[in-house]
Amino acid sequence: MTHLSLRLRIFLFFCLIGFGGLAVVLGAVWLGYRQLGDPSAMSAFATVAIVSGFGFLALATFVWRLFDENVSKPIEHLAAQFRVRANADVVAEIDARTAQYLGDLAPAASAIQQKLGQASKATAETVAQKTARLEYQRAQLLRILSDIPVAVIVATRDHQIVLYDGQAAELMEREAPVRLNGSVFDYLEKPSLLETLSQMKADGAIRREIAIKGHCGAIYSGHIRLFEADESYTLMLEPLAPHAERPLVYDFDLFEKTQSTDPNDTAMRDLTFVVFDSETTGLDPAKDDVVQLGAVRVVNGKIVATERFETLVNPGRPIPPGSTKVHHVDDAMVADAPAFPQARAAFHRFAQGAVIVAHNAPFDMAFLHRDAAKDAPRFDNPVLDTVHLSAVVFGGSSEHTLDAICDRLSVEIPPELRHTALGDAMATAQVLVALMPILEARGLRSFGEVREEVKKHVRILKIQDS
Repeated sequence: MTHLSLRLRIFLFFCLIGFGGLAVVLGAVWLGYRQLGDPSAMSAFATVAIVSGFGFLALATFVWRLFDENVSKPIEHLAAQFRVRANADVVAEIDARTAQYLGDLAPAASAIQQKLGQASKATAETVAQKTARLEYQRAQLLRILSDIPVAVIVATRDHQIVLYDGQAAELMEREAPVRLNGSVFDYLEKPSLLETLSQMKADGAIRREIAIKGHCGAIYSGHIRLFEADESYTLMLEPLAPHAERPLVYDFDLFEKTQSTDPNDTAMRDLTFVVFDSETTGLDPAKDDVVQLGAVRVVNGKIVATERFETLVNPGRPIPPGSTKVHHVDDAMVADAPAFPQARAAFHRFAQGAVIVAHNAPFDMAFLHRDAAKDAPRFDNPVLDTVHLSAVVFGGSSEHTLDAICDRLSVEIPPELRHTALGDAMATAQVLVALMPILEARGLRSFGEVREEVKKHVRILKIQDS
């Protein structure tokens, strides 16, 4: 019984009361009839049994409804607020109105939250003071590194990219979408790189000149350097534009990650997610068309703000004025935009190897799967829906629109970005990142565990405002 939700357990409890009471009523009526010993009284006793039985069931149902609305749901909502404030960066006060019939429980919880908030604020201020100096030094170091005239890529022993600079990003963009935690072999020829690494290991060399071909046929020359502690390495190649800006994108925690072949056995934080949204000509995936696609990547539980995908799409027909009023995309804007097959193929390259996440995913995925040619790339990525994740955390009785979830998690969507594909994708990504620690606190760490829990809430998914 412990695996069942609180509301379901209470419902079963009232079912037991209702049917148990019905059994007692029927038993008492039968005993009374037996003691009377008058067969002509059967009709009267049957009437008493029916009226009493249905009356008792109706009373149990009525009391259960009151209990569910005023006790079960408020407890569920209050528990969700506890988890959000304990595991996400949310400082808003607990809404005591959701538990107004639970006596002093909500005010007491609010008082504890305020006390802990004050302590956390004091600690955060102390940490911020000490962190400021480190951030300053980090900025100085990045500024110095940015002046080094090479394109830098750092990769793990599994050839996953953990750092690249702006020069490397421009070089990588010629070959494939730029992706932190992507494979070096998505951009550079695999056999020659593996051969060079093998020769260096055999010779005991830690640095060597290299000329390596990209998938587009271009030759990139420079140096490769091995880390002494393991088989990770750095590629330092001639930049395409030596004087261009050189921001660094990195996550050294990826050195400690191991690649898994089965997403279900992989911790949520170890997965790469592509969070996307689409704007369309209407709300019927069978008849309407996409006019805009937007996506961001989440790696190691963090949004990689520089890795974005955004494109307008020419639907091949006029955009209804009512749709333009929502997403502000009109016919003039998409006149020179690529058609959907080209946009879909580009997005497929961007989402390669990642778990796809969307809000109301069946709606958006329906467009990606529709009318795909036989030779078109297939979206066989695992899919996760933030509507389901919200139901897991906040309960099925809560509202699960994107705006409602963002409000609970203190995620702000700038008004000018709402109902734009990239703006909604960024908000959904922030929701995903905020929900991860809450899911972990509930013991749902792996992707498979989250999927199993999600199955309990599939019924609540309807086409909502995304």
